Amino acid sequence: QVQLVESGGGLVQPGGSLRLSCAPSGFTLEYYAVGWFRQAPGQERVGLGCISHNDDLTRYADSVKGRFAISRDAARNTVYLQMSNLKPEDTTVYYCVVSVAYWGGLGATEYEHWGQGTPVTVSS
Repeated sequence: QVQLVESGGGLVQPGGSLRLSCAPSGFTLEYYAVGWFRQAPGQERVGLGCISHNDDLTRYADSVKGRFAISRDAARNTVYLQMSNLKPEDTTVYYCVVSVAYWGGLGATEYEHWGQGTPVTVSS
């Protein structure tokens, strides 16, 4: 059974940083494209960034470009979302997603598996 577990969320002050982790259970992330999304209550899921299965391609939403970065540690079988210069409007639940395709992009429908999410709160 494919499971994704996000961690690293929490409370941070505006301007601060957090690193979210996405670790799978039951498979190796190495052969998957991985993305990060977020969803606020009552709103649609928003793609933030994604990385191709061989790490040669990344893409970010304009809202987080220059502040967020995705990386993969194959040895730890983990993908990270490094978030910096966080703003109150970044407060919501963040999800890790994977696709068996080479590339998933920022569309939610391109991904087959979703984690349960980790909450991030940016507040002073």
